[in-house]
Amino acid sequence: MASIKLTTLTKKGGCGCKIGPADLAGVLKELPAAVPDPNLLVGLDTSDDAGVYKLTDDLALVQTTDFFTPIVDDPYDFGQIAATNAISDIYAMGGKPVTALNIVAFPIGNLDKKILADILRGAADKMKEAGVTLVGGHSIDDQEPKYGLAVTGTIHPDKIRTNAGAKPGDKLILTKPIGVGIYTTALKRGLLSEEDIRDVTKVMTTLNKTAAETMDGYDVHATTDVTGFGLLGHATEMAQGSKTGLVIRSEDVPVLPRTHELAEQGAVPGGTKNNHAHVADSIAYPDSMDETGQWILCDAVTSGGLLAAVEGSQADGLLEALRKNGVDAHIIGEVTEEHAGTIRVL
Repeated sequence: MASIKLTTLTKKGGCGCKIGPADLAGVLKELPAAVPDPNLLVGLDTSDDAGVYKLTDDLALVQTTDFFTPIVDDPYDFGQIAATNAISDIYAMGGKPVTALNIVAFPIGNLDKKILADILRGAADKMKEAGVTLVGGHSIDDQEPKYGLAVTGTIHPDKIRTNAGAKPGDKLILTKPIGVGIYTTALKRGLLSEEDIRDVTKVMTTLNKTAAETMDGYDVHATTDVTGFGLLGHATEMAQGSKTGLVIRSEDVPVLPRTHELAEQGAVPGGTKNNHAHVADSIAYPDSMDETGQWILCDAVTSGGLLAAVEGSQADGLLEALRKNGVDAHIIGEVTEEHAGTIRVL
């Protein structure tokens, strides 16, 4: 049992197993209109990372759910990654994660129970690091392993960060490198060294806690975490929700070192290609950028960093503070008035 590789048990891994943005949009538009509720502060309207419901004038709940199939072979690391990814949505909204429920699907008759125990142990350690209390969960017997969390956080109703508040003149800051989907696809194909696996695992198991808390002292107008729809997919949601344009300088976007090489070898997940097709009408790429470069910017990330739109005059100060606190942050572009809802890549 110890030799079983979790990534061989599923066709798609991590956030790459999400239903594609185009298909998801097609389903969601069939839903009936929500019953108006003045206490629902953030719902389905802006494709945000979590929902927010006001309890009192000083307190609101932030709620999210995220689960997926194995993204790495090590069960403990898979648990850490899945928990980190789920908790991230609370940080993206500016909230404080408080409690969580386990979501488990596992072939209990076919795999050693210790594998599941290790997944849950990895998640528990990451929840402890985040200050999150596990209060229960639900499990089913399923031939394809899946794991994640339903997370509840708290926030003051006046301090919510959505993906729809970016303002012209803001600078865009990204707090983790991209290329994760390409790396993890390469992992399934045996193309990664042990060092490569450690590098991508470190990115996916790093909580966005420090980044989110550092942003609290600055005028951050919009945030989202970069996950399954890729940098350009989530950035497009920000541009459309904010009714602004974005400029992204590709040379300033942090990327895992072997990403381009691995993409050239064909390690590009289907989710990345779906993202690329979905945002095609909203993105203007430079003539010098080949298709591989475009795919990288659309790569389906698992447990990625925060993309934040911060008041332009405060961007350098926030960047310095993030880096001082150990966050590998980069200014990757700015928000503009022109071409609302679209992105220009330089």
